[in-house]
Amino acid sequence: MLEHAHMLVHGQAWTTKEFFVLPNEYIYWAIQIVMYPYMTGLVAGAFVLSSLYHVFGIKQLKEIARFALVFSFALLPVAMMPLLLHLQQPFRGIEVMMTPHFTSAIAAFGIVFSTYATIVACELYFVYRKYFVETALALKNKPDKSAVDGIRQIIFSVLTLGVWDISEQAVARDHKAMGVLAGIGIPVACFLHGYAGFIFGSVKANALWMTPLMPVIFIMSAIVSGIALCLLVYIIVMETRKQLAKAKRRSRLHYGFQDEEHIRGVEDQEVKLATKALLYFMIAAISLELLDLIFRGYTAMKSWDVLRQVIYQRDFYKIFVLQYGVGNLVPFVLLLLPGLSVRRTFLISILVLFGVFMMRWNVVIGGQAFSLTFHGFMDYHFPVIPHNLETFKEGLGGVLCVAATPFILFYIFNKFMPVFIAEKESE
Repeated sequence: MLEHAHMLVHGQAWTTKEFFVLPNEYIYWAIQIVMYPYMTGLVAGAFVLSSLYHVFGIKQLKEIARFALVFSFALLPVAMMPLLLHLQQPFRGIEVMMTPHFTSAIAAFGIVFSTYATIVACELYFVYRKYFVETALALKNKPDKSAVDGIRQIIFSVLTLGVWDISEQAVARDHKAMGVLAGIGIPVACFLHGYAGFIFGSVKANALWMTPLMPVIFIMSAIVSGIALCLLVYIIVMETRKQLAKAKRRSRLHYGFQDEEHIRGVEDQEVKLATKALLYFMIAAISLELLDLIFRGYTAMKSWDVLRQVIYQRDFYKIFVLQYGVGNLVPFVLLLLPGLSVRRTFLISILVLFGVFMMRWNVVIGGQAFSLTFHGFMDYHFPVIPHNLETFKEGLGGVLCVAATPFILFYIFNKFMPVFIAEKESE
């Protein structure tokens, strides 16, 4: 009976201890708390990429901006999934949304999340309102409608919210509203992820986490990861469309472009511009992380001895080889080399996403790797094969569920808000 109760301790299944560690110390925040700031960062980064067109007027990014906006909306519900999977009582998680307040960083999540979700939903409405109206009218006037057409007509009629005016003046007002919402959304998106860094940076009991730079570092790396993910998925989708255009030769009707060459031209132009933005934000993110590391070494606080052991010895491979080497240095060099191609950008995006993930891993897991005694260490063993519900949620199964959900939602949203529509419909 005592052995069974002991096995119920959260974190014991994946924690091993060395030297002087307190009996009640485990790595409580496991992989889902790594995924939580990672997924919220992707949301913020995708929105910032979409805002480059709506706020700053970079018209060459029009297609990928619409793509990033819809993808950001698909990522939004997934931001809560890791927390729900991590909770022992996940049904209580809704209380954060129903009774949000500022007494704690997590409690404020409801206010920030609801505000950001409202901004993105409203911006999507103004982006696609004309398309909703035209589609609803086309289905209404379609002879011999099927049952599916009738359902689609109802859905698109509801999506118009009763506003059927698609005159030039009305569309111009929609574009103006898009710019205003995107401008407001940028600081809100940054705050959405910045407060995740604030959660860690405000933990006074943890020497690795407590730094005022933590929220800023999280924001910059979030923008980097969001742009990289949008580039990665955008390239996959565009390459798929080129292959379909080859097979059907009816791309004007089916995909909104004239031919395969047109698709390739749009892809090359938008990918190159987006990679420039990725490069600039990477420089800012890497600089902040290195500044934080140098500052810790220079000030050499009381906890620096144990931190130095964690950073330069125990986690050296994870931090300097995987995070800084594979995830930062290699893609940075590839970005600077001349003759940037779509294939190289694809590889760069994968490496950048890996680097940001390792940064989250090293912050969350590495921050719990040393005991409060400063004379003991703990190692985290990622559960790959689950043997109960807990190791499934906090293991490979839970990670795959979180990672797959935004793509499923994106596929569904794309049915009603197509990211590639004919030019005449998108103006």
